Amino acid sequence: MPPEALTPDRILEVTEDVLRRYGPAKATVVDVARALGVSHGSVYRHFPSKAALREAVTDRWLGRTVGRLEEIAAAPAEPAPSKLESWLEALFEAKRHKAGDDPELFATYTVLLAENSGVVDAHLAELVAQLTRIIEEGVAAGTLTAADAPASARAVFDATARFHDPQYASEWQSPTIAAEFGAVSSLVVRGLRA
Repeated sequence: MPPEALTPDRILEVTEDVLRRYGPAKATVVDVARALGVSHGSVYRHFPSKAALREAVTDRWLGRTVGRLEEIAAAPAEPAPSKLESWLEALFEAKRHKAGDDPELFATYTVLLAENSGVVDAHLAELVAQLTRIIEEGVAAGTLTAADAPASARAVFDATARFHDPQYASEWQSPTIAAEFGAVSSLVVRGLRA
């Protein structure tokens, strides 16, 4: 059977496994290359540095959440208040699952997020932009009210940070967290209703 082609996606996939196994402090490009069965130069042909590789892994990880949220934000038939509730819930569930389903990789990404503020800043801007579109849609339909949709979107994002910011991950397994999220989410959406 011929070896699997060396593509950026394949490298990123294996890098996740290596990071899971060794953690961000000990994982090296050589470890990734060894796991792929290639020289480290082959990895560097796709990613010019360890930092670039780690940034790409972080971007890929964050991007998994963005896709589902974009589906919700772009859904044409759902009214904006329902869309806003669904979006907030999907963000919380995505972050909660990442922390609970693969704690080793989540811990690794917490370190990588701190290193890659440009990737994180772009990710956060994309999420706030999705919220802005939902709020603007609601304002246009008369179902939401906001004098400044971008500022309101940022306020919604900040008000719900406890349910999506990795620094609060230790709280996400609390037996009361779903009820607490529901209370905050309902309050935020009610506050924006026209």
